[in-house]
Amino acid sequence: MKPSSDFTAELAKFKDPKLARELVHAIEGFSPEGGATLMEVCGTHTVAIARAGIRDLMPEGTRLASGPGCPVCVTCNRDIDTVIALARVPGVTIATFGDMTRVPGSTSSLLAEQAAGRSIEIVYSPLDAIALAESDPSRQVVFVGVGFETTTPLVARAVKRAADLGLSNFSVFAAHKNMPGALEAIVADPRLKIDALILPGHVSTIIGSQPYEFLARQYGIPGVITGFEPVDVLQGIAMIMRQLHEGRAEIEIAYARGVMPQGNPHAVAAIDEVFETCTATWRGLGDIPGSGYRLRDAYAQFDAVRRFQPDVEQTVEPRGCRCGDVLRGIMAPSDCPLFRKACTPENPIGPCMVSSEGSCAAYYRYY
Repeated sequence: MKPSSDFTAELAKFKDPKLARELVHAIEGFSPEGGATLMEVCGTHTVAIARAGIRDLMPEGTRLASGPGCPVCVTCNRDIDTVIALARVPGVTIATFGDMTRVPGSTSSLLAEQAAGRSIEIVYSPLDAIALAESDPSRQVVFVGVGFETTTPLVARAVKRAADLGLSNFSVFAAHKNMPGALEAIVADPRLKIDALILPGHVSTIIGSQPYEFLARQYGIPGVITGFEPVDVLQGIAMIMRQLHEGRAEIEIAYARGVMPQGNPHAVAAIDEVFETCTATWRGLGDIPGSGYRLRDAYAQFDAVRRFQPDVEQTVEPRGCRCGDVLRGIMAPSDCPLFRKACTPENPIGPCMVSSEGSCAAYYRYY
């Protein structure tokens, strides 16, 4: 079905060069003396900013730093090694999204395990993993649950579905994370000196704007939730610059077509029913209390680690990889000594070069 002419015309507004120029002018007019450091939290924003050349449009002294908004990238090596250990359990099939297969662990990857004969299936939805389990009761299907609040409700519903079906050969490795805890770790770090945040659009469709209010209230950090088209991003930056110019610190929404202040209560309820928060280890940020999700005891039978208790090898970080510093916004990908040399999309040393949302992959493609 072709999109309607009204829809096409509406979408074109978000790429309108005239609107974009007006917003760039507004950004320049509101820019603080000496500039400012804005962090785009979402990996999709990082790609959108790079693709549209928005960094090059910023006033002198204004820096757009990429943050920990790529779920694959922030998954720590220990979690990757655990998934690999699960793949080595006899009778287990790993069901995962495609980019996870190429993320290197300490000594291997899921792609390497597949080449060695382990059962790895690429799926597009956790419900695909349910279907795999139903189709072959002799196999134990483990779905790798990686992502922020955007994907967590889908995995929660899959676990509920498995419980309703009485599936005994389906389980989940849960490495889901929530965004507000990581943002607090970033803004509270005096070394980063973040002045404002470009807040994620996809995550915010689920949780809304209210969970970010503490950033403005406790830390005086302005934030704007925005979409992903060029005019979306520029509008969000202009709103941030206006707050900085006026000395305000508020959480605003520039993506009203997708985000409501209260978010999606049904999706949040699905998460809360199946998962509880826990301490999670983020690549580059370390352990952050309350920033992860684990299955509640009522659904413990679907926890792959509890079920199989895999033998996980000693974790080793990739030598020379600065992915952690990139995720914290301390350095640009191009400042990493491995970038474009030892580390490329064809031979990734760290996950920031693997995922399509990774900062290193975006810089490699567009800069």
